[in-house]
Amino acid sequence: MYTATKLPRTSALFISALLGGVIFTSCASSDRLANNALPPMAADGRANTVSAPASQSSLSQNAETSPIARSRPQLIKKAAISLTVNSVDKTVDAVSQIINQQQGDLIGLKQQQPKKDNPRYTATIQLRIPENRLEPTLEELAKLGTVNTRNITAEDVGDRLVDFQARLTNLQKTEANLQKIMDRAGSIRDVLSVSQELSNVRQTIEQIDAQLKNLKNQVAYSTITLNLEAAVSSTSPQPALGLQVQETWNNSTHSLSAFSVGLLKLGIWLIVYSPYLLIFVALIYGFSRWRRTHSPRLTQTPGSTTSE
Repeated sequence: MYTATKLPRTSALFISALLGGVIFTSCASSDRLANNALPPMAADGRANTVSAPASQSSLSQNAETSPIARSRPQLIKKAAISLTVNSVDKTVDAVSQIINQQQGDLIGLKQQQPKKDNPRYTATIQLRIPENRLEPTLEELAKLGTVNTRNITAEDVGDRLVDFQARLTNLQKTEANLQKIMDRAGSIRDVLSVSQELSNVRQTIEQIDAQLKNLKNQVAYSTITLNLEAAVSSTSPQPALGLQVQETWNNSTHSLSAFSVGLLKLGIWLIVYSPYLLIFVALIYGFSRWRRTHSPRLTQTPGSTTSE
């Protein structure tokens, strides 16, 4: 019983001691940096400020002689250009050659044939070019036709890159410390606990590393969206004479069959409603005969006289 309870306490104390050592080391390093930043002390305990002007003058001289190095901005550039060309197909082939010359990649290609609402032949091309070859590529593309629109947008992601890099460095240090603790842990419970924490840290490292690589890739390669439009609306060629004759024959036979079917349907309707039609015709005929029989004579023959 005594040995069963003593082992977890010993391992817990051992892990606490290791973590305390890591914290103490970091605090000692920060104190050392702070002490190095303080001015030297004199024998009476006061700060020695005599050498301060000399040091400040030397720093100012160094600042004047050496220019301040500025970090290069990390920009994600995207460009869009619209051209009016004589032939869309030939321009697409020329764009493929430009991509190969500029060491770029073709991301997407969409061609749209002429329609009733848009009689012009259009195409949209997306390409990815190294960042240092963006301007030369745009100049080469502008030579393929008449430029309608052209714009470039840039997004500075330098702060995000620094943040991701700092987080990645800290997580890697935490991973190394956890690995040391795991190697020295005694009980199975402590090993499993440290292993779970190590797995979470490694998963976070992989996610941040993937985001960092994605940002660097977007900075290194710029995206260009190229819209092409034919200068003259293209018309579809006329079909051959045989196709026209065949189409006319098919349309005429279809019309004849439709007319015949219509007459047949009309005859069926007349047969079905023939009793009502006969009754209606008989009524009209009887009314006309009755009107002729009972209508008075409105005109008389000339020279006729009435007798009493």
